Amino acid sequence: MDLKLAVLIDGDNIPSGYVKEMMEEIAKYGNPTIKRIYGDWTKPNLSRWKNILLENAITPIQQYGYTTGKNATDSAMIIDAMDILYSERVNGFCLVSSDSDFTRLATRLREAGMQVIGIGEKKTPDPFIVACDKFIYIEILKNIADEDDEAEEDKKPPKASVDKITPKVIRLIASSIDDIADDDGWAFLGDVGNLIQKKQPNFDSRNYGFQKLTPLIKSISNFEIEKRENSKGQLKLIYVRKKEKPQRRSKK
Repeated sequence: MDLKLAVLIDGDNIPSGYVKEMMEEIAKYGNPTIKRIYGDWTKPNLSRWKNILLENAITPIQQYGYTTGKNATDSAMIIDAMDILYSERVNGFCLVSSDSDFTRLATRLREAGMQVIGIGEKKTPDPFIVACDKFIYIEILKNIADEDDEAEEDKKPPKASVDKITPKVIRLIASSIDDIADDDGWAFLGDVGNLIQKKQPNFDSRNYGFQKLTPLIKSISNFEIEKRENSKGQLKLIYVRKKEKPQRRSKK
């Protein structure tokens, strides 16, 4: 069953140029039944949002800045989120902001059994990221949109925008495989991906230049992939395990 999502956007903290790609991404996870964006629409810097909101059927919520230096948008979003939560009209939220002030909100929504997806820029503080079930960096959505439509699945965006696959990332994948592997060391890749997401909500193969987890793991020499027949369909099941280290020969 598709999630019914409430999409709440912090207009002060998200560039307007990403909205089209962002809404396409959100549609992968559920049906955005509520779409609202918060800001002081009397400010000239928010005027660029007008046509974008009309094209994407996003409702602007006016919030005046009552006090200098205080972000009234945050309070309005939080109050609306709690009202929506208690209305029981949705079973998931998408919080779009790079502001750590929404950390407690994300935590509270998850405590209530809601699925919480966060979207923000790479500058987003870690506390907000880990408070979400999944966190997506908005920059990677723009990279994908800029690629040629006929690009191969594992084609990489420009190197400057791609994170390096560090030993820490390899350890995260390896430990997740170990946690669910069978006696022979094999683990179903779908389960591995779900476990990695729970451990690190902002993990996304697109951060490293790959559209899917399979080509990402194929690119790492520490792992091996095996495709198996699927009795329930034509698509083959993909399993992964760590490669065994060659044993050293004992000196005679």
